[in-house]
Amino acid sequence: MKSRLWLSLILSFLVFCLALPAVSQAKDIVVGASVALTGKYARTGQEQLQGFQMWVDDVNARGGLLGRKVALKYYDDESKPETGAKLYEKLITDDKVDLLIGPYSSDVTMAASTVAEKYHFPMVSSGASATQIWERGYKNIFGLYTLAETYMDPVLEFAKSKGLHTIALIYENTEFPRAIASGVKSKARRLGMNVVFEEEYGKASTDFSSMIIKIKARKPDMVIGGSYLPDSVAFMRQARENRLYAKIFAFAVGPALPDFGKNLGPDADGVMGNTMFEPTLKLPGVKEFAEKYKAKYGHEPGYHAAGGYGAGQVLEAAVKKAGSLDHGKLRAALFALNTTTTFGRYKVDATGRQIGKTGYAVQWINGKRDIVLPAEVATAKPVYPFKDWSGR
Repeated sequence: MKSRLWLSLILSFLVFCLALPAVSQAKDIVVGASVALTGKYARTGQEQLQGFQMWVDDVNARGGLLGRKVALKYYDDESKPETGAKLYEKLITDDKVDLLIGPYSSDVTMAASTVAEKYHFPMVSSGASATQIWERGYKNIFGLYTLAETYMDPVLEFAKSKGLHTIALIYENTEFPRAIASGVKSKARRLGMNVVFEEEYGKASTDFSSMIIKIKARKPDMVIGGSYLPDSVAFMRQARENRLYAKIFAFAVGPALPDFGKNLGPDADGVMGNTMFEPTLKLPGVKEFAEKYKAKYGHEPGYHAAGGYGAGQVLEAAVKKAGSLDHGKLRAALFALNTTTTFGRYKVDATGRQIGKTGYAVQWINGKRDIVLPAEVATAKPVYPFKDWSGR
C-alpha cells in the first residue's frame, strides 16, 4: 500500500516538473511605458494611454504574441523628462519588461531614449517628433511621427498660394516646439516669406497679452505657434480679447484635439493645425478603431490615441517578424519593417527616424475639425481668410 502511495507521489512530482516549462512559457509578455497622466501633457498622455490599452485588448483577442498574452506596465512620468528617465530605468532593471514603448513629448522621449540606449533595449517612440532625438547616433529609438520640422509645411504652402508673406512665430522653450519653429523658418526662407516677429515662452506660460500687443504692432499675415493644447487655447482666448487679427492662425497639437473646440467654442473656428491621424482617413482599420474608441471613451480619437495604438501595432509586427523577444532581432526587425498601421505608414531610415508617414493640416469649421490639406484626403476646403473678431 505504502509503495503504491509513494509511486503515486513520485509520478505526480514528475508531472509537475514536466509542466514547469509550459507554465514559464505562458507568462505574459509585458510592455513597459511611462505616460503623462499629470502635468502639462496630461490630456494628450491620457489619449496615448487609451490607445495603448486598446491595442493590448485587440492583440490579445487575436491570440497575443508568440502564443502568450500581452500585458501593459506603465507609470506616470508627470510630463517631466527626469521622471521619465527614472521610470524607464525601473521598467528595464526592476520590472524586467519584455518590450518598450516611448512616452509622450519630445523632451521626455529624449531622456527616456538615453536610458533605452544604455541597456541596448529597442523602443518604439509613440509621441515624439523632434529631429534631435535621431541625431545622437542611437540605435534603439524608432520614430512613429513625421518630423516636427515638417508639421507646418502644408499650411505655409497654402499661405504662399494666397499671396501671404509675413509670419509671427511663437513657441514654447522645449524640444518639440523649437523643432516646429526651426522648420517654419527654414520653409519660410525657401518660399520667400519673412518671419517678422519671433518669441519663445516658458513651459508653463498662459499669459500672452504682452506678446500679443507686440505682434499687433507688426501686423503679420499669419500667426504660427509651436505649442500644446493649454497654451494654444490660452493664446486664442487672449487674441480675441485683444482683437489680434491675422489671415491665418495655425498651431501645433492643440487644434488636432477635441478639447480645442470644446474649450474655445466658436472662437476655434478658422484656426488651423497639424495632425498625424483623423478618423476619416482611408487606412486599414481606421474606421473600426475610431468606432471602438468612441464607443469606449465617448469621443472620437485624436492623433495621440491613434499613435498609442499604432505604436503597439509596430511592436506587434516587429515581434512577429523577429519571431522572438531578443533585442538584437527586434532591433533588426524595426529597422527593416515597411508596414501600414492604423496610424499610417511605418518606415524608418538608418537612424530610426520616421520617413514613411504622411502629415495633414486640419481646421476648425463650424464647430467641427476637418482635414483641409492635402486636397486628396480633405474632408472640407480651407476657410480663408480667418474671420475678423468683429464679424463673429
